[in-house]
Amino acid sequence: MNAHVVVVGGGIAGLAAAHRLLSAGARVTLLEGGDRIGGKLLAGEIAGAPVDLGAESLLARRPEAVALARAVGLGDRLRPPATTTASVWTRGTLRPMPKGHVMGVPGDAAALTGLLSEEGLHRVERDRELPPAEIGEDIAIGAYVADRMGPEVVDRLVEPLLGGVYAGDAYRISMRAAVPALFAAARAHDTLTDAVHAVQRAGAATPSDAAGAATGLGGSPFMGIEGGIGTLPDAVATAIRAAGGEILTHAPVTELRRIAGPESAAASATRWRVVTGGRAVEADAVVLATPAWATAELLGHEAPRAADELGAVEYASMALVTLAFRRTDVQGLPGSGFLVPPVDGHTIKASTFSSQKWQWVSDAAPDLFVLRTSVGRYGEEEQILRDDADLVETSLKDLGAAIGLTARPVATTVTRWTGGLPQYPVGHLARVDRIREAVAHLPGLRLAGAVYEGVGIPACIASGHRAADEIADEIIATSESTHPGAGHCP
Repeated sequence: MNAHVVVVGGGIAGLAAAHRLLSAGARVTLLEGGDRIGGKLLAGEIAGAPVDLGAESLLARRPEAVALARAVGLGDRLRPPATTTASVWTRGTLRPMPKGHVMGVPGDAAALTGLLSEEGLHRVERDRELPPAEIGEDIAIGAYVADRMGPEVVDRLVEPLLGGVYAGDAYRISMRAAVPALFAAARAHDTLTDAVHAVQRAGAATPSDAAGAATGLGGSPFMGIEGGIGTLPDAVATAIRAAGGEILTHAPVTELRRIAGPESAAASATRWRVVTGGRAVEADAVVLATPAWATAELLGHEAPRAADELGAVEYASMALVTLAFRRTDVQGLPGSGFLVPPVDGHTIKASTFSSQKWQWVSDAAPDLFVLRTSVGRYGEEEQILRDDADLVETSLKDLGAAIGLTARPVATTVTRWTGGLPQYPVGHLARVDRIREAVAHLPGLRLAGAVYEGVGIPACIASGHRAADEIADEIIATSESTHPGAGHCP
């Protein structure tokens, strides 16, 4: 193909797009505005122990992330969690994560014994007595489940699970976007309970990956990488460079304009002018794999309707507090960690026992016990404005209440993800359709990232692949119409 494609954004979606385009024969330049690639995937260390300081697991029931890891030489480092047992810290104690639910929506009230009150359990059972619900084009999952099974199941299970995935509010999250299999089943069945059973029978995977979250469908749906998920971006970047691609950091894009193609090209041919750091780069096509607000700024001239829609996308911010203790000071903790329902009023939203969840963390630092907490979600942006010491002390206070931890850490690290996760409220997919429709008339331009097809790592990779494939198909079609009989990409 030999067309020049510029990919803007060095997160996993942009890296996946660049990797895919190179395999199609394109010449690729990837521009990343920050000082590193990887986006929300970040490998680090604490007290000499390797850890993830961003996303720590990927959904293995979707093929994209596992396939990409294998393609860039990390296949022999893929690892399942050492334990899949998790808990919910609610009503004053750790309670086992129930089985037999789909992102917190139960198929059997008995599975929630101990987690819900007796009144809450009875309310779940009433789902079978209620008349069928009318579900339109979209609905908030929290509101729908509360109507069918009562608010307690939302507050104690759906909220910490699904709300944790998006760092959002289950009463705002689109059921159609976040749990499409359950949404489709709910429209086809008279009760929500029957819909859950239908999803379970079909073995449908939920679409999002979240640190420590479990679907309850049996087995582990997650996978890690020895050394950390944060090692994946560098491996993809190495493969990109080996294939002849160029990756530039400290290269924020400040302008994107359509320009006329060369005189020898068809009259309809279009090229792109990408300005970064005072340097103008010309390209046959562009993939924008940047957050919604950055994409909106770049599209303001060429696609103002898309820019307006993108500018309306909201984000949640969060912080991860990673703590290392002497192993002798931390004993007898259950499973891989616990989730925390916001309704209980605690600051932390989850804790992952990294040294128990990932064998490679334990092997690398046998004398340490590493765990981490998450703080902040949609509507709680003030949490990440607290200083590091305050976030550490608050985490230790909640850990003391939840698991009786009284020891002081030997090392701490706080990682802030400002505007880390786009929100998927009711109507989000319709917004995405409008955005794509608004840019459809712009030849050689595609969008990728967490805004469009899901916030999980596999979904972001899939969005990068989709953008790359559509660019490749379009450039091939243009080349063949301009030069009949020119043949296909090498």
